[in-house]
Amino acid sequence: MNTLQNPAWISQFLYSYDSFDDIDPAVFLAVNKDLDHVQSKEPVVSVVVIAWNEEINILRCVASLSKAKTKIPFEIIVVNNNSKDKTQQTIDQLNIRAFNELVQGAGPARQTGQVNAKGKYILTADADCLYPECWIDEMMKVLTQKDVVCVYGRYSFISEPSFPRWKLAILEKLKDIMAEIRHIKQPYFNTFGISMGYVKEFGLKIGFITINRRGEDGQLCMDLMEYGKVKQVRSSKARVWTGARTLSQNGSFYNIVISRIKEDLRRFKYNFITRN
Repeated sequence: MNTLQNPAWISQFLYSYDSFDDIDPAVFLAVNKDLDHVQSKEPVVSVVVIAWNEEINILRCVASLSKAKTKIPFEIIVVNNNSKDKTQQTIDQLNIRAFNELVQGAGPARQTGQVNAKGKYILTADADCLYPECWIDEMMKVLTQKDVVCVYGRYSFISEPSFPRWKLAILEKLKDIMAEIRHIKQPYFNTFGISMGYVKEFGLKIGFITINRRGEDGQLCMDLMEYGKVKQVRSSKARVWTGARTLSQNGSFYNIVISRIKEDLRRFKYNFITRN
C-alpha cells in the first residue's frame, strides 16, 4: 500500500477534462487502439462496468482496463444505468460492448451486464475507479480456485489536498483490519462492486436482487454462498483506486475516523455470528 503518495501509474488516466465536449479525439484513438489489442471475441472473463452520470470517469476507467496485462481472454461491457449527462456519448466513442438499463440501481444494471456477457466469469468494476494492469490476473487467480464462487478485492483512495495520502493510508489500514474480521462469518459486508468477481452460471441463477438486505453487492455475495466459497483477494498490487469524494461528504479526517470506529464497535459482536 502506498502510504506517502499515489502510485505513479494512475497519473496517465487522470484526464483534466470537465465534460465530454472537452475530450481530445486523440485520446479516444489511443484508448481504442489498446482496447482492440487486449480484448477477445471469445472471452473467458467479462468485466462489467456500471455507469451513471460518469461521462469523464468512464473514459478513465476503461482506459485503465485497456492497459491490462493478462493472457486470460476478456471483454469489457459497460452498462449505462439511465445517465442524464453525456455518458452515452463517451461510451459510443469506445470500442467496447455497451448496453442500456433504464431501471435505476446496481442490481438491474448488473443483471443486464451478466445476461449479455460472453465470459464464464464476471468481474465487476465501478466507472469512477482505476484498475491496475494486474487486476484481472490477481482476481482470477483466486476466483478459479476449487469451490470458489465469489471473490472481492481491496481498494485505496486517490489523495487530494484535503486528504493527503498518509491520512488515507490510515483509513485503509483500519478498513483492511475490519475486513479480515468480518470475513470470518460475514464476507458479504466486505463485498462491493468496485472490485468483485463471481461465476456467471451462479449469478444467472440468482438473477436480479429483489430482496436487498446487505446492499446490492453484499446481497449477491450472500446468495452466492449457497453455491460455494467466498474469498478475499489480498494482493496489494491489485488494489483498485478511487477518488476521495465520498469521504469529503463526511467532514474532517478526524470525524471520519471516529465515526468509522464507532460503527465498527457497534457491530463488532455480530462479526462472529452467522446471519441468514
